[in-house]
Amino acid sequence: MPVLGMGGLFFRARDPEALGQWYRTHLHVGGGCVADPAAQANEWVWQTLGGPMVFAPFKQDSDYFAADKAFMLNFRVSDLDSLLDSLRAAGIAIITKADWDDPAVGRFARIHDPEGNAIELWEPPAPSA
Repeated sequence: MPVLGMGGLFFRARDPEALGQWYRTHLHVGGGCVADPAAQANEWVWQTLGGPMVFAPFKQDSDYFAADKAFMLNFRVSDLDSLLDSLRAAGIAIITKADWDDPAVGRFARIHDPEGNAIELWEPPAPSA
């Protein structure tokens, strides 16, 4: 029987409560958050919307994210500009590069959480009509 999807992501943090609150506040990610306003919130579960997800190991010497980190998060977003405005207003540094964007793949930006973990924000291209 095949795997149906991600069931969770667990990682270590120096201050798990503060880091979890940061994700809920700035990205609406984590227990109690829902992507669909009609969904019922659950304090332990983040209710996401279905869609594409990349699962890709990178070479050990990749420079795509920090060498001292084993992972980088990538969140699919629906309105990158609005999210970036909100993050800027909260004083969160944002990295964008024109060569990251591709009309066939989407637009990208990168931020870091308070513990230095890279977070890639990805706005996929609008579906073709």
